[in-house]
Amino acid sequence: MQGKVGIYKNTIYLNFQSGLTYFENGEVSMKYQHLEVISAGPIVKVILSRPGTLNTLSARMLKELSEVASSFQSNRVARVVILTGAKGMFSAGLDLKDPEVQKMLSGNMGERRERVTLGPLACRTWEESRPVTIAAIEGFCIGGGVSLAISCDFRIMGQSAFMRIPEIDLGLNYSWGSIPRLLHLIGPAKTKEIILLSERVSAEKCLLWGLAEEVVPDHSTLEAATVMAEKILKKPPIPVTMTKQAVTNISTALDRAGIYMDADQFLLTTYTEDHKEGLTSFMEKRKPRFKGK
Repeated sequence: MQGKVGIYKNTIYLNFQSGLTYFENGEVSMKYQHLEVISAGPIVKVILSRPGTLNTLSARMLKELSEVASSFQSNRVARVVILTGAKGMFSAGLDLKDPEVQKMLSGNMGERRERVTLGPLACRTWEESRPVTIAAIEGFCIGGGVSLAISCDFRIMGQSAFMRIPEIDLGLNYSWGSIPRLLHLIGPAKTKEIILLSERVSAEKCLLWGLAEEVVPDHSTLEAATVMAEKILKKPPIPVTMTKQAVTNISTALDRAGIYMDADQFLLTTYTEDHKEGLTSFMEKRKPRFKGK
């Protein structure tokens, strides 16, 4: 984290160790390398902030997502966390050009296994986070972005936003513990459809399927998420936390058993010729020619 200079109660505040900035309106901003975290009392906003790369998920960002979600476990002030993306877009998924991600796809076995767990860990940490979590989705939400969004408790989408899971077209399985989460939300047939067809699913269809709780005009998802957050804040904190934990634990009780090979299956697919073809065709912007090898 980088040091920041801010003003708090008309006093310049400098903290190079934590990267905290205090503002006169009471907001506290913590700047990570690829995230921005803005705390305003019980509502915290976490912003995916790599707009130059369409907010793709770098290895560093995945680590930071795990760190910030873990920090909420001991933060008794934070009650609702809103996850969104910078510059009117949620995330274009895993950053395949990130050197650390490339080690996941082409490094030695130790490097691959270490990095292939970054995504699953980030999603699980968000799923188990103590505060209620709301994903405010503008623009596109693709691949790993979908995995992250469905790890949150609620999703609010802009009218023009869409979800898409392209892993199959890249010769990969859809991992990060996402299949059980999709099954809980939309059932078996729709889960197969969104993964196997790799097609865009519009915000309206996401609402119909159960992938989103609300669709609002573009550029207003953060406002809508804040309205939902404020409704939750009016409820008694202890039963809210208990209810979230109960629903999450009951609904995910068997998920770990079902996905224990999830990351290694992803790793296995990276060794196939079809994955190489899928990745090459993606970079060359052409249709892939798969051979089942």
